[in-house]
Amino acid sequence: MVEPQNPLLRYQFDVPFDAIAPEHVEPAVDALLARSQERLDAIKQHQGPRDYTNTLGALDHATEELEYAMSIVGHLESVASTTALRDAYNAVQPKVSAFYAGVSLDAELYRAIKDFAQTEEARALEPAPARFLKQTLDDFRRHGAELAAGPKQRLSELTVELSRLTTEYSQNLLDATGQFEIVFEDTTRLAGLPESALEAAKDSARARDRDGAYRFTLQQPSYVAVLTYADDAALREQMYRAYNSRATASPHDNRPLMAQILALRAEKAKLLGFATFADLNLEDRMAKTGATARAFVADLHRATEAAFQRENAELTAFRRELEGAKAPELMPWDIGYYSEKLRKARFDFDQEELRPYLSVDGVLGGLFALVHRIYGIRVSRAEGVATYHPDVRYYDVRDESGRDIGAFFADLYPRENKRGGAWMADFITGVPGGRHPKHLGVMCANASPPSGGKPALLTHSDVETLFHEFGHLLHHLLGKAKVRSLAGTRVAWDFVELPSMIMENFCWERSALDLFARHYETGDGISTALLEKLRKTRTFRAANAQMRQLGLAALDLALHIDYEPERDGDLMAYARGIMQAHSSAPLSDDYAMIAGFSHLFSSPVGYAAGYYSYKWAEVLEADAFSRFAERGVFSREVGQDFRERVLSRGNEADPMELFQAFLGRAPSSDALLKRAGLVVEAA
Repeated sequence: MVEPQNPLLRYQFDVPFDAIAPEHVEPAVDALLARSQERLDAIKQHQGPRDYTNTLGALDHATEELEYAMSIVGHLESVASTTALRDAYNAVQPKVSAFYAGVSLDAELYRAIKDFAQTEEARALEPAPARFLKQTLDDFRRHGAELAAGPKQRLSELTVELSRLTTEYSQNLLDATGQFEIVFEDTTRLAGLPESALEAAKDSARARDRDGAYRFTLQQPSYVAVLTYADDAALREQMYRAYNSRATASPHDNRPLMAQILALRAEKAKLLGFATFADLNLEDRMAKTGATARAFVADLHRATEAAFQRENAELTAFRRELEGAKAPELMPWDIGYYSEKLRKARFDFDQEELRPYLSVDGVLGGLFALVHRIYGIRVSRAEGVATYHPDVRYYDVRDESGRDIGAFFADLYPRENKRGGAWMADFITGVPGGRHPKHLGVMCANASPPSGGKPALLTHSDVETLFHEFGHLLHHLLGKAKVRSLAGTRVAWDFVELPSMIMENFCWERSALDLFARHYETGDGISTALLEKLRKTRTFRAANAQMRQLGLAALDLALHIDYEPERDGDLMAYARGIMQAHSSAPLSDDYAMIAGFSHLFSSPVGYAAGYYSYKWAEVLEADAFSRFAERGVFSREVGQDFRERVLSRGNEADPMELFQAFLGRAPSSDALLKRAGLVVEAA
């Protein structure tokens, strides 16, 4: 019997984080699975005429409460993981996966949708619900609704097993990352590290009752500081090898899991009639096929290759200038270190110079002022709201008219029971006339935390990350779609990064920087000289940055199109070979970043066969931002146009249609290549 006070059974806007305990998870999810199934059964068993409300509309909301509870539990497992919570999450995940697999394979439910599709009402639907109907029928077909009983059963088994394996992968990575540390009693080997990194390392040690020591981990702020600034090459190498071999040893070994995941994905694609998992996964995205995505990556590779080789030769020459003609070959753990020295020499710019101007409160205040100007919304912090950690903030979002749009949580700093990276997630998608008309989401990052008695002072890269994730939140919060399944970020994955990436552009604009880049002690803005130095670095080693992304995209596509263990051998060696072709230095034999490539392996689908989406969307956003650049970055006219034609529409129309409605033409890669300082070579 389910306890009536179980907080996960309350589908409410005010998430009761302070009341949720691991023992609530399984009984709540069991009850919600049963409730969702009852609603699906009601659709199938309906005796009267089929209409939108009793069929497609009912399907749109049938699993709403289950999705809410699982989003809360899954989020907590990612940001406040405990053994008990993990056990509870692992207990329900297979049940939920099996349930959703069953929905897609339910012949009666599929028949009910097809019956509705034959009605006069269905043929007269407005564009958005008509798109929902078409996509629903396509999803049923693509997920196996038309298969015979035997293949359906196997497909269901594959779905459950993929959920289990990818969850185990994610948890292995979290544990492997968290168990590594290096502690120094003094600064003898820490020469070169900036004061901010040393203070953070002291705070980290102090938190482990090691006062006076310096503790370094594989959390991004700690790891990046060592690879960028530490003069001790052996220390850089130790950190690099540890980071790029995470989750490759017992008891947190992801290597066998990846091989199984790839095999199961390939089997799933074949069952559903697709040549490869890439073709299956991309059918409903802008690229449509793995071949199209691969051609896109190859085109950008050709446009980048010459500049990539030139940058690598320049860095080698620079090291020889510093250390003589017999300086050793650059190794992977040297690239960040010497790149930063070259940046400083070429532009007289040190990234640390900007930190005092980028306090987290100042950055967030400026970000909110910016979106008020261009989108006409007001963001304000609210106190007294239950959260799951003292560092987590809560914000309300309203229109200028005062209309309540929604709210979001902001979880900005690393913790050892929180996964790395940055992301946005939705808890509630508001629908006009629905149970919750407002939207609720969360954005997470692992930015440099407060240290040494100073506020959190961010790097410029941290700032870009916050703007990026807030762009995803805007896509969610400003949605006006009347169909929940088409709302917010529920768009093609090679389109979803457009609203987030376009926000990063504002981090380079003088007028936008003036809103938030203020010295945390004096209040002074960034000088013109310092800003010019920053701007000149935007294209610094841009070809290397782009080539790395293209390498990850090429690897992803190769794994999901080409890879066959019998022919291609060891997965680690196979992946290393592809990444080597995109690397500026020889990779070490233990290089196994793929074991930590969570984009591909931490969920049944995720960015699998879709990592190219980052570059695809970057082409879109660079082109789209040209309208802001032409009319002024604070243009309310352009901002409102982007809000109404892109952000508010969700998946109500084909993404290319939305893009062209905003820009007035098809996208071109010219803006991206120009911004990066790259020139397209003649074919």
